[in-house]
Amino acid sequence: MAELDGKIAVVTGGASGIGEGSVRLFVEEGARVVIADMQVERGEALAAELGDAAVFARVEVSQEADVKAAVDLAVSRWGRLDIIFNNAGFGGVIGPIEEIPVDEFDMTYNVLVRGVFLGMKHATPIMKKQGSGSIINTGSIAGMVSGYGPHAYSGAKSAVIQMTKSVAMELGEHNIRVNAICPGFIATPLSANCVGRPDELVEKVKSTFGKSQAIPRSGLPEDIAQMACWLGGDRSTFVTAQAMVVDGGCISGLKWADQRSFQREFHLTKFYRPDE
Repeated sequence: MAELDGKIAVVTGGASGIGEGSVRLFVEEGARVVIADMQVERGEALAAELGDAAVFARVEVSQEADVKAAVDLAVSRWGRLDIIFNNAGFGGVIGPIEEIPVDEFDMTYNVLVRGVFLGMKHATPIMKKQGSGSIINTGSIAGMVSGYGPHAYSGAKSAVIQMTKSVAMELGEHNIRVNAICPGFIATPLSANCVGRPDELVEKVKSTFGKSQAIPRSGLPEDIAQMACWLGGDRSTFVTAQAMVVDGGCISGLKWADQRSFQREFHLTKFYRPDE
């Protein structure tokens, strides 16, 4: 039996990048999916390609009515909601702290934090009634370790991780699991700053990602999709309140070759003895 056989899912940001990779894998593994995204042309094309297993809904995740409509669409079309993957996001406002405009800061949090909150809020009543469900939120290594993202993005992803854990502690008694996935450097339109633009631009970032991590390649949307698929399926029923890092070893430290370089540079190639 397929990993997600018969399950119903909503994936926000489902028209490209990690979202698209997850939609494709979910369908391949037997799920039916609402593709919730602002990119109408791309979302409709993906739904048409996947046939009866998918439907597109135009959703701006900061808008409560849009998020609720996507959840309602899943229930009205297929009768239930087993998985919501609150994945939609963007890089947000950048720059030194004293130069960040307040309205752009607010917009960043509206998408990255409010959007996740709304997804959890509207999925919860359905899942409570069913007595089961898996809520998956996209965090980031930038929410765990400083220096991997802009200020607002890093703070927002940290908020997502903590909110994930808090909500998991509420919903566990209803057999609803809540987890976050924290990607590292993944080659997506978001990472290439080209959402809605040609996919060829994504290829340019692949050569720059992964050079200093344990697994020396760029992360791919499929890497995150595999984790989302596992968290949405029945093999992870004892896993909740977790921030699952999928980063090729990025935040764990220097890869061995880089450590050796560091050691050579600072003459740390033999044991230190106080009398030398």
